[in-house]
Amino acid sequence: MGIRDLLLEVARTYDASEGTRSEVVGQRVLREVASRTDLPLPSGLFAEGHGGQTSAAATPWIGVFDPEINSSAVKGVYLAYIFSADLQTVSLTLQQGITHLEYRLGKGKARQEHLRRKAARLRRAAAIQRRNGWVDEPELRHEAARPKAYEAASVIARMYDVADLPEEASLESDLVYAADALKRTSTADRLWWFEDAESQLEVSYPSNDHVLSENDPLAGFQPKDSSDYIANIAAKQQIKRRRHEALIADFGIHIASRGFTPTTRLMHPRDLVLRRQNDERSAEDEWLVEVKVVRDGNPTEAVRQAVGQLFEYSHFLYRERGRPEPHLIGLFTEDVGVYSSYLEQRGIASMWQTSRGWGGSFSAKGWGMFE
Repeated sequence: MGIRDLLLEVARTYDASEGTRSEVVGQRVLREVASRTDLPLPSGLFAEGHGGQTSAAATPWIGVFDPEINSSAVKGVYLAYIFSADLQTVSLTLQQGITHLEYRLGKGKARQEHLRRKAARLRRAAAIQRRNGWVDEPELRHEAARPKAYEAASVIARMYDVADLPEEASLESDLVYAADALKRTSTADRLWWFEDAESQLEVSYPSNDHVLSENDPLAGFQPKDSSDYIANIAAKQQIKRRRHEALIADFGIHIASRGFTPTTRLMHPRDLVLRRQNDERSAEDEWLVEVKVVRDGNPTEAVRQAVGQLFEYSHFLYRERGRPEPHLIGLFTEDVGVYSSYLEQRGIASMWQTSRGWGGSFSAKGWGMFE
């Protein structure tokens, strides 16, 4: 049996009014998904069917998981075929876990708004190029909290009419595309969550539509808005580009994937502080990062400013306070050329953004900050 036959069988047999008893045909079909070996899933992925536990789900679904990314729908990202409440459509959607948010955001609009904002940022971070026919959110046609949360949690979705399902080859092609999007999205998703004290915090959050409170868990790494803005200077308008903030945001995602925790919150005047993730041996190690924009291809001024600020912050914010001095890094918007060795001789590593990713000096490479 292929994906098409399975979806048709669920649509034909599922009836929420029959409950969740083991003898209910639709529930049995869903429960047996986990043990099936005839489904043409992408290599390494597995599937599970879900029709509810104590009460039948309004919108039954089949989760498709990559065990290297996630093995449950509680938290993180995964794929799912979610049926609409009327069983007229089924959507293949790249989903965020919703259950873990209940205890702090509840089951209503606060959770939906958070999921929808994060879904938008995940699309941008993963640079997903959507195929024709794909949308941001499916329509599940039910007003209960869980279906509404599923809609909001969708990063991308492909809706199918059950009465006119595509051929098997097309469904399999869509699943391969979604699995690839899952891998790229999972990288960004993991980077938004890291340990800080006793709570898991999100790596980035748009500062223009979110006000932090003492209990807000979405804090820690908060690069500022990187969009252009207009400044009125000396009776004329100039377009300013927040390349500084954009560089911090891009670097934060990159460096977390290399095993470091980036933190900006409560670090002012420091641009960025890094610590290794889950490494007790280096719990006191910090990397102090100063971010500079190289203008007109000339790194001289950017390097001078970085050196001065790194030494100043290291002295007054660490040495004078009896704290271990941090490793120093200058982060630049482009290659600083001969200044890289100049900085290394002064105990400062350097990194910069390239067209293909990230480059840097030998100290930064030695710390595993880039390939």
